Amino acid sequence: MASISKRKNGWQVQIRKQGYPAISKCFDKKAGAEIWARSVESEMDNGRFLDRSEADKTTLGDILKRYLLEKSPQKLGYKPEKSRIKLLLKHPLANRPLSTLKSSDISNYKNSRLQLVCGTTINKELNLLSRVIDTARIDWSINTDNPVKMISRPKNNRARDRRLHPGELERLLQATQSEYLSNILVFAIETGLRRGEIANAKWDHLNRIKHILNIPETKTGVPRQIPLSRKALEVLDSIPIIDSTSIFGLRSDSITQAFERACLRAGLNDLHFHDLRHEAISRLFEKGLNVMEVSTISGHKTVQMLKRYTHLRIEDLVKKIG
Repeated sequence: MASISKRKNGWQVQIRKQGYPAISKCFDKKAGAEIWARSVESEMDNGRFLDRSEADKTTLGDILKRYLLEKSPQKLGYKPEKSRIKLLLKHPLANRPLSTLKSSDISNYKNSRLQLVCGTTINKELNLLSRVIDTARIDWSINTDNPVKMISRPKNNRARDRRLHPGELERLLQATQSEYLSNILVFAIETGLRRGEIANAKWDHLNRIKHILNIPETKTGVPRQIPLSRKALEVLDSIPIIDSTSIFGLRSDSITQAFERACLRAGLNDLHFHDLRHEAISRLFEKGLNVMEVSTISGHKTVQMLKRYTHLRIEDLVKKIG
């Protein structure tokens, strides 16, 4: 049964019932204490009680920090996820106990962020927040709801369809001040690899006899193998093996910085490194590969995901239809 007692700063409820752990909670007003006590006793009587004491004393910030420490480092996209978690930790919601979070809180966060960033960015933040809460519920046994799943989502922005225009690759290669970057640019277009996959490529992943590069760590978590074209092999043959492990010798962030400087020198606007993946996948289709063949190389799990990265030149389609 529940006992309610007066304390200096309010009222304390203590509930002890056979077969359940002893629980207690403090309230500012006696009325709130009585309502909570009746609700918990009713759940116990009906066999629906879940011990939320852990959720009462664990803040959203606590599980964000734990997730960053235990889960994020295992992922290929560790750095962007780390940035999103740091952003969430600065928000007032990070100080709230998990048991107090409501869908309206998440909706307010969404609406405030919409004033600053696009829908795609917000959805990435909400997806991460939902994963963190689910991890707390499933892996860490913290009984709490996931209010992120109860709100409407903003629309993602239109997928980028930027491809290289005639002469842009040549201008970009001329503007590079590093042979390593030149090799990376050509290799990216020949293979369709993501920036992180290129940075993590190692010599012992390469099978020269079969012309295959193994990609053990991918964004989707599913290892895959990449067939290497003649030009891709020429790039690899031109690289001196200085480092016995890394092929290209540059970290992901270093690749991005060098690429952006080259674009600036070449006078190329609105070109991202990931656009080279768009270009590569579109070229695979233009070479006549079918959807299953391209998805095997690109690592996309669904045709819809692959379609977002595939933008065929309309003039090429005109030639095909005659």
